[in-house]
Amino acid sequence: MSGVGANLSVDAAFAAARERYARRNPGSRVAYENAVKAFPGGSTRSVLYFDPFPLTMVRGIEAELQDIDGHTYVDFVGEYSAGLFGHSDPVIKAAVIEALETGTVMASPTPAEVRLAEAVKARFPSMEYLRFCNSGTEANLMAIVTAMAFTGRRKILVFREAYHGGVLAFATGGKQINVPFDYVLADYNQVDETVAVIRSCAADLAAVIVEPILGAGGNIPGTPEFLGALRAECNRSGAVLIFDEVKTSRCGAGGIQGMLGIVPDMTTLGKYIGGGLPTGVFGGRSDIMAQFDPHGAHPIKHSGTFNNNQCSMMAGYAALTKVFTPAKAEEFARACERERQSIDAELSAKDVPMRLTGQGSLWTIHFSDYPIRAPKDIPPISKKLGQLFHMEMLLHSILVAARGDIFISLPVTKEQMRKLHGAILLFADEYRPMIARALSV
Repeated sequence: MSGVGANLSVDAAFAAARERYARRNPGSRVAYENAVKAFPGGSTRSVLYFDPFPLTMVRGIEAELQDIDGHTYVDFVGEYSAGLFGHSDPVIKAAVIEALETGTVMASPTPAEVRLAEAVKARFPSMEYLRFCNSGTEANLMAIVTAMAFTGRRKILVFREAYHGGVLAFATGGKQINVPFDYVLADYNQVDETVAVIRSCAADLAAVIVEPILGAGGNIPGTPEFLGALRAECNRSGAVLIFDEVKTSRCGAGGIQGMLGIVPDMTTLGKYIGGGLPTGVFGGRSDIMAQFDPHGAHPIKHSGTFNNNQCSMMAGYAALTKVFTPAKAEEFARACERERQSIDAELSAKDVPMRLTGQGSLWTIHFSDYPIRAPKDIPPISKKLGQLFHMEMLLHSILVAARGDIFISLPVTKEQMRKLHGAILLFADEYRPMIARALSV
């Protein structure tokens, strides 16, 4: 840290950190200036941009990334949870090589897709039948239209600040390009309000889609009472309850549904499920998924050239059966949760108004005097403070997401975790007076 942060305003502290960042990364600046000639904004993924310019990475090994300027970072972005296995895992690499050598797309059913399907079903018994697609976004789109076809209804209940994919994003502010379904919005973790909303439109409600941990909205865990109320109201109304476990499925062997024992009608998966390759999964109750059976009277047709591509199918199977086994998933989730609670407790003991929300290996740093149980609890200034935190972590060779997200990957070592732990506490010590002032305004 710079050592003078306590006496600065948030804007001044960020400007100083941004200047140090720019001086440190001339190669990334040049790469960005070249990229804007090809991409509007300099990237093909909006989430990757931050001011003054993003880092350009050239190599990844295990839990480390190297940028174009030669700096090495401990990777705590973890490809926004898709990078669970780190970079260049040898088991997954071998599976991909085998797929490349034996054929990648065959326009036919293959044994590899059945093996992966069986591995997924073993983890998620609620998925009595499933189908593959190419991303979590696609999985959520397919789950929604499947629910609409099954119920004959139109309305979809979503939650403010939720993210179910690039065309299913419900953050407040900004211009969205969402698929034009008939959405009904409610606030996350607000039981009474949500129950009232569901009952007000129950006759035309096709589905309720929810992340058991509100991911892009700040890694805020859904309370058992909230998620249980959704289950009860969907039972009452006949709406399909969809758990978007694209991220949260890594929080234990069977995701959050396995942890809480709350069984959805449909589940969507993605991110890491194909071993880090593009893969999505949607599935659920047999009567809902039976609509895809071509032997039915009016079957739904669901195609996709790469749905069962061999690279993803074989990498996913290797990942779930050899790397991220059920036992490893449970052990990893417990270890990461202990670390999260330890850091959060130390911040509290230091009387620093910082909160580390999340569950297992999915974390987000917030700045608040009070616990964060819903997006409405996040003070507006937290975003600016989070930008400063992000910049300071980069200056300490720790890669976290610009919005404060931290995703732990399997190859992260104890030493690397200690480095993150220490950097968070160092930031808290240096900027504590400034954070307190900013929150008091």
